[in-house]
Amino acid sequence: MQFLPPTGPLAEEALAKALVYDVDGVPARVFTAEYLAAIALQTGCAKDKARLLQFIESGILDAVTFDEILTRHALTERWALFQQQFLSDTP
Repeated sequence: MQFLPPTGPLAEEALAKALVYDVDGVPARVFTAEYLAAIALQTGCAKDKARLLQFIESGILDAVTFDEILTRHALTERWALFQQQFLSDTP
């Protein structure tokens, strides 16, 4: 479990669209995988890149939803670079 305070428009949107679960009578808001992956891409540090790769490899990301989030938050160029660096078959 990781707690993330809203630090900008992407995190604020993730919080607004978070799923709510009951944890021992206390509502807990949980970001969707697509938002967590977009935040990891935005942050861009090594551990977040590794986390993003885990999301991709697990197959749990909804590609359409993820792409819409990236477009809304101007992350499409960063995503293209990430794909080139980590998902391309060419060195």
